[in-house]
Amino acid sequence: MSRYFTEDHEWIELDGEIATVGITDYAQSQLGDIVFVEVPEEGKEVAKGDDAAVVESVKAASDVYAPVSGTVLEGNPALEDSPALVNEDPEGDGWFFKMTLSDTSELDGLMNESAYADFVSKL
Repeated sequence: MSRYFTEDHEWIELDGEIATVGITDYAQSQLGDIVFVEVPEEGKEVAKGDDAAVVESVKAASDVYAPVSGTVLEGNPALEDSPALVNEDPEGDGWFFKMTLSDTSELDGLMNESAYADFVSKL
């Protein structure tokens, strides 16, 4: 599996044809306690950079952007009842949605784990 990161602090992990998208540990730590998550509907077409989901914390509401273009397969149903999963395991069980990619070359513009760690260390 390959994991990539955006400058907006989303991660995307590709496993075969299916990609899982969420926000990074850094992003959840900046937001604070997550109180609400709105995930995209199954079948929604998203373009790279589109608003795909919404996350609300006690501090702020923030959009989650699509790191690449494609079609949403499913939103994470666990987040409806347990939005705090994003705080507890942002890069695991706290994922936002799964999607298929329409253009895998868009992954080339994203950061790998070490480049992202470098990026965050300079913030």
